[in-house]
Amino acid sequence: MHITLRQVEVFSEVLKSGSTTQASQQLSLSQSAVSAALADLEGQLGVQLFDRVGKRLVLNEHGRLLYPRAVALLEQALEIEQLFREDNGALRIAASSTIGNYLLPGMIAHYRRDFPRLPVELNVGNSLDVITAVADFRVDVGLIEGPCHMPDVITEPWLQDELVVFAAPDSPLLQQPVTLETLAAAPWILREQGSGTREIVDYLLLAHLPQFDLAMELGNSEAIKHAVRHGMGISCLSRRVIAEQLASGSLVEVTVPLPPLTRTLYRIRHRQKHLSKALSRFLSYCELNGEGE
Repeated sequence: MHITLRQVEVFSEVLKSGSTTQASQQLSLSQSAVSAALADLEGQLGVQLFDRVGKRLVLNEHGRLLYPRAVALLEQALEIEQLFREDNGALRIAASSTIGNYLLPGMIAHYRRDFPRLPVELNVGNSLDVITAVADFRVDVGLIEGPCHMPDVITEPWLQDELVVFAAPDSPLLQQPVTLETLAAAPWILREQGSGTREIVDYLLLAHLPQFDLAMELGNSEAIKHAVRHGMGISCLSRRVIAEQLASGSLVEVTVPLPPLTRTLYRIRHRQKHLSKALSRFLSYCELNGEGE
């Protein structure tokens, strides 16, 4: 059996219109095409759906049995068309921790006010986790804090970010001139290997120190902030991450004798990943709103 939606649509319209002539006008088909579709449907079902009374078609018991199911089927088909016409499939986004915890929540909140029906799934991990998720097609797009070196992944610059060395207000480091030597002697509390922040800190900052004292590695920026605030060492994170603590004075920025510690945040996607309208719209929205967060 190969019943088509067109046949079901013809049946439904003939029932509502009362004749194949009227149905053909509503469906923009020839009367012969409407009659053929109705005859094919009846042939596949092995029953007549209408009693032929002169030139009139009168719904019979078989037609009455089919009608509610035909209506439900056509409504479901319309829902499917509408679903993809509006491109309302859930967006799956993976972001490294600084972006996922400090940038995206505000962006997503603004976006949902404009597009409240768009579902968004957000997964937060370190940059290596995000790259792996993109490479495995487990997410549609990734937002990371360092460059990606996988050939199958397209990497596009997204936003600029500033890293800040910081300490507790009573840190011994602040009681003396800050030099590369005093920075090297201070205990450092850093993000874990695989973190985009750690990769950039290693390259922009730690590579300039004669050596450094790694006191602790933590996989969470909040944990690092608390550890530094309690005098366990110094660290380097995005200014976005410690903005509130710098403003309140619970953490203090350390001016270092190096060029500004700036980095590029990237968005990544698999080369073979289709860029849907919804995804393109979301990325454009993040582009416009990212610098204001």
